[in-house]
Amino acid sequence: MSAMAGSREHIYHARVEWTGNTGQGTADYRAYGREYDICADGKPVIAGSSDPAFRGDPGRWNPEDLLVASLAACHKLWYLHLCATQGVTVLSYTDDAEGRMVEGGDGDGRFIDACLKPTVVISADSDPEKALALHEMAHGKCFIANSVNFPVRHAPDIVVDGKDA
Repeated sequence: MSAMAGSREHIYHARVEWTGNTGQGTADYRAYGREYDICADGKPVIAGSSDPAFRGDPGRWNPEDLLVASLAACHKLWYLHLCATQGVTVLSYTDDAEGRMVEGGDGDGRFIDACLKPTVVISADSDPEKALALHEMAHGKCFIANSVNFPVRHAPDIVVDGKDA
């Protein structure tokens, strides 16, 4: 795929190191752990595993969690940027995002959609309609949402500080 006109290219590096060798390697499907570390220079390590449904450690992040978190984080960053430049003061932002994945009969799978569910508290002097509309703009700019092949919806809740929700 060629770059877009007037575009800049950014390169990202990550190392994924499998840490789940229990002494037998992958000699048997049940003989190895699914644990791994995600590393990048100068950043904290992220402890990962597969989803518990696939013999993973429930106390570690799995790739599916990370994909949904990436969608939510990217949207949030664009949204906060747009609010700052458009005169909407955000006081707090929490997103309870979710993604749906279907698993095929052969063990393959894919995400079929995701829904971002941010609750945004804005200052009393901010325009709630503008705050709501900026979610659509943020969605259009989100690098991650623009890169996936499934729909990403958003269902924001805008709360004006000092008013009952």
